[in-house]
Amino acid sequence: MIEKFKYAVSALAVAFLVYIFTFYVDGEMGMILIAFVLGAPLISLALVLYARKNIKVSFNCDAYVKKGNKLKVTVNVEKKNMIPFPFIEIKPFASDVFIPDNKIYRFSMFNAGKSKFDFELAANVGGHGEVGISEIWSSGFLGFMRFKIKDCVPENFSVGVIPEIPDVKASSALVRSIANVVATSENDEDNDTAMLYTSNTVPGYEHREYIQGDALKRINWKLSTKKSKLMVRLDEAAASVQPVVVLDLYRPDTLPIENAIRVEERIICSVFGLMEALVKQGVASTFLFRSNSGEVVSENIDDPDYIPQVLLKVLDVKIENNTRIDIRHFSGSVCALIAATTDAGEGFEAITSSVGECENITIIGESLRAKNSTSYPLWYLDEDNNFKMV
Repeated sequence: MIEKFKYAVSALAVAFLVYIFTFYVDGEMGMILIAFVLGAPLISLALVLYARKNIKVSFNCDAYVKKGNKLKVTVNVEKKNMIPFPFIEIKPFASDVFIPDNKIYRFSMFNAGKSKFDFELAANVGGHGEVGISEIWSSGFLGFMRFKIKDCVPENFSVGVIPEIPDVKASSALVRSIANVVATSENDEDNDTAMLYTSNTVPGYEHREYIQGDALKRINWKLSTKKSKLMVRLDEAAASVQPVVVLDLYRPDTLPIENAIRVEERIICSVFGLMEALVKQGVASTFLFRSNSGEVVSENIDDPDYIPQVLLKVLDVKIENNTRIDIRHFSGSVCALIAATTDAGEGFEAITSSVGECENITIIGESLRAKNSTSYPLWYLDEDNNFKMV
């Protein structure tokens, strides 16, 4: 409204000056000025309206950027013909994981058929982000005419901001606790396997010879000793002694977005720091997270080199407000459940109750102040990368 008022005042000022010049200074020159003042806006208006339907805007950038670095975005503008265009104004868009760029970029397409410009966005918070163009205008006649272009606005592009995975201490009580649960489960499994031996001393699990790259924890040492070669159990057997780590990035629409993204970053860092620490201790885990389609993705985390790849998959998922992960259809065996959540309040218990009779359930929150509506212990990662219980 203020901008339109300024344009109206400017137009009245120009009309007043033309009137004074025509009737009190030079009538002939004044008529030329009147023709210009009336004709130029009409021509400019025609070009501005024409530009709205005959321009193409696109942009490109990397799909991922490390936190603390800058993302370079290139915007390309192209005319569909050679007719002179007025000025084009473009306002970039970036979600809250980036430091916003409030600059409006203005340039002329009078002669050039194509034009492009670059801008940079500082990655400020780890997590899923979006980059794009929020508004495009065509403007003419010294900026007095300005119309928004809607048809050529490209869709936003997903960009993951990669946080640094914390180096969680192996001496952390949570890491030791999970490792002990897995070790106990493996011993119980070995006992059950021994009872399934047949007359030819072949265990009840299916096995194959060891291949370089197989997880060492899948080796059946008893059978390997009998056969004098390394034998590994297939995935079905190994899965029964793996802890399950669930990532629940729940974002209530009542929480300010600037707070939500920092809580989510903290949870993501805690989860991947924990899984990396477990792998270094020889403990593989099953990792569950929600995909863009709402389905649950299951990843077997048994190699530290694979963890950064899984992190990129998580950062590619757009978070929906008021939506939790649904693991009711997960059919794997669970020796321990570690549920990392941004909000362990109302509705969270549906996750912990989806794993049947699991006795070892742990919750990971974002800080000492994280809410916990359940009776299960809640841990958080402190500033020294050590898990502590609330």
